[in-house]
Amino acid sequence: MIRLMLVDDHPVVRSGYRRLLELDQRMCVVAEASHALQALELLRQHETDVVISDVSMPQADIWQLFEGLKSLSARPKVLVCSMHDDAILVTRCLAAGAWGFLTKNSPPDELIDAVHCVFSGRRYISQDVRQLQAQQRDELERVNSLTAREREVWRMLSQGLSAAECAQAMNLSQKTVANYQTLIKEKLQVNTTSALVHLAQRHYLLDEALSLGV
Repeated sequence: MIRLMLVDDHPVVRSGYRRLLELDQRMCVVAEASHALQALELLRQHETDVVISDVSMPQADIWQLFEGLKSLSARPKVLVCSMHDDAILVTRCLAAGAWGFLTKNSPPDELIDAVHCVFSGRRYISQDVRQLQAQQRDELERVNSLTAREREVWRMLSQGLSAAECAQAMNLSQKTVANYQTLIKEKLQVNTTSALVHLAQRHYLLDEALSLGV
């Protein structure tokens, strides 16, 4: 029996998941939560194999769930089910610890298949997301080509800091930061600071800063 937990801030969505998943007699829903912190508390009370979770929830989102799972001795596999189909979001979820990702536009049977897949220890990405990942692969490769120092300069510039402010914060000369800025634009193939900011938003760079308390 695959023991499931449903995490979504919409009760009607959780109810729909439950009815669908329990049609498969090999699955049972042991708990439901409306946000990540509630899910973490319930995981301490219920043995769970797979957590099916939305990404954005008002009180505590999936990033808090991933962080909280690190403190649990028994960690269930997380399957993300989101209305968003952005390949960059998928990459971020997988990097954070998700075993699978599918969109809420996926056929109902695909959710059941995805649960069995991640329960057996295999990654699962829905077909619509795989197509987007292929389209955005070149952009992801450019972003991943940045060094840690270049990524930090990119983040600061995208937060609105000037080159001088970046230099002071990173204990570098202003000329060095200016050189980094030029190199970053070349690597990312953008020409303006506004384009840098837009790309940072697309890749959740500013969200990373918030999660780190920066």
